[in-house]
Amino acid sequence: MDKILRIDMGAPGGPKTTVDPLGKYEGMGGRGMTSMVVSEEVPADCHPLGPENKFVIAPGMVTGSAASTSGRISVGCKSPLTGGIKEANAGGQAGQVMARLGYAAIILEGTPADDQFYKILINAQGVQISSAAEYKNLRTYELAEKIKAEYSDKVAMIAIGPAGEMRMAAASVAVTDREFRPTRHAGRGGVGAVMGSKGVKVIVIDDAGTKMRKPKDAERFKAANKRFAEGLKRHAVTGEGLPAYGTNVLTNVVNEAGAYPTYNFKQGQYDDASQLSGETFAELETQRGGNPTHGCHRGCAIRCSGIYVDKDGNYISKQPEYETVWSHGGNCGICDPDVVARLDYLDDTIGLDTIEMGATIGVAMEAGILPFGDADGAIRLLEEEVGKGTPLGRILGAGAAATAKAFGLERAPVVKGQAMPAYDPRAVKGIGVTYATSTMGADHTAGYAVATNLLKVGGDVDPLSAEGQIELSRNLQIATAALDATGFCLFIAFAILDQQDTFDAMVEIINGMFDINLTGDDVVALGQKILSMERDFNRRAGFTAADDRLPRYFRREALAPHNVVFDVSDEQLDTLYNW
Repeated sequence: MDKILRIDMGAPGGPKTTVDPLGKYEGMGGRGMTSMVVSEEVPADCHPLGPENKFVIAPGMVTGSAASTSGRISVGCKSPLTGGIKEANAGGQAGQVMARLGYAAIILEGTPADDQFYKILINAQGVQISSAAEYKNLRTYELAEKIKAEYSDKVAMIAIGPAGEMRMAAASVAVTDREFRPTRHAGRGGVGAVMGSKGVKVIVIDDAGTKMRKPKDAERFKAANKRFAEGLKRHAVTGEGLPAYGTNVLTNVVNEAGAYPTYNFKQGQYDDASQLSGETFAELETQRGGNPTHGCHRGCAIRCSGIYVDKDGNYISKQPEYETVWSHGGNCGICDPDVVARLDYLDDTIGLDTIEMGATIGVAMEAGILPFGDADGAIRLLEEEVGKGTPLGRILGAGAAATAKAFGLERAPVVKGQAMPAYDPRAVKGIGVTYATSTMGADHTAGYAVATNLLKVGGDVDPLSAEGQIELSRNLQIATAALDATGFCLFIAFAILDQQDTFDAMVEIINGMFDINLTGDDVVALGQKILSMERDFNRRAGFTAADDRLPRYFRREALAPHNVVFDVSDEQLDTLYNW
């Protein structure tokens, strides 16, 4: 990958493209690329939906090569949900296809003067931009069918649904999977709204005629890749738990630990959690002819995705992720897997972040719009209100913080305006530190302390104690920022945290790819550099230490069954970025 594609959507006479060399962005990929571009080129005080914001898409450093489980893509911008810097990460085929065309980044700039939506086709011959008027208001599944009919299912699609067109702050960006279904989403932070503000409905990427990226030191790369794949298969989480049950293997684990946020974070256990467990979903999928073990992109060794079908064997959705099952399930008092899968499908096709929307519906239930447990009502809110952009739907589509404000509630489980995912910070205090201090707002993937607090991966830090949580979250946030730059899936972290040889093999893959000699210390330095850029952007956007806090009620309201509050002090939180 040796070039950057810039598309000025606001150029006089219509969108214009330029192709630039990497320049100062040489060596960056994924989150490293998106955060560096945003930090360097976007005025931190700009409006997220204005022409000064930029929308950046970047494959990881080794994406598009034969490196195992390395097909991730990053989407970056200033977030309309948090007001700070944002990187949202997705699987699917687009990262690999884009990388094989040689693009280290696609940057959308400006806003169209004609208020129209466009289709962008990128292939080996160049870039074509045309009207997307025929696709306006289409949901992503309908759009995928039209794109497939026109270009085949060998291309990749990056697109927004109606939520992105309406510039909802909970809007996601959809990426097609191996079956050309729009099931993989850069979900968090309202990145879909920013893509919508650029007037881009869909990007079609066709790598026909290109070849897989070749490493500079093929033998070194090949040997390391073999060791790395063997390490993933050897680890209990990446080799057994995730392939068998997907990420939803966590439902029973987190519920038993008393850290499963239920009824809008009122209690830490859900009586009907077993009905939503990964084991239950996998059994249903197997019985009905679905598939609990499936890779979201080619070359994935973990295969934690899946295909969920109804009792007649008809496709409903991808296998919902743990956080999706929690947000639309236990958080809302809904315990029917078919309903959760339907809500997951609606989020994906309307183009919404499943975490933000499930948390928002939980807030709406607390506000009395629906009773907890009203499955039909939850479907109606998504389908008829958010999906159609009614006044109520616009409020809900703005996310949990906006909904709580509109209905006069204090109890909005958000940090920097972004909803907390499926782990209560009072019972998993390491993840509470991550939620509070992450540059991204409340985001479990930013520093997944659950691994060590609950799963005992990479060590053992008591989840109910404040002791050791700052160091744990700090180290994981640094490691994650670096990992997000590589293109490797975050879930390899389980194996590389526990198995030194697997970590070494991962570093050697990068070394073989570029014929360099990175060390573990260099990986740490990369993570620190990325976080420092993000932290600086947020500071310039107006963020202070007061923004690195959980809502006060997490310190005031004890969580059953452990009757604990979040008690990591503000003074401790303020030391996280000391390195």
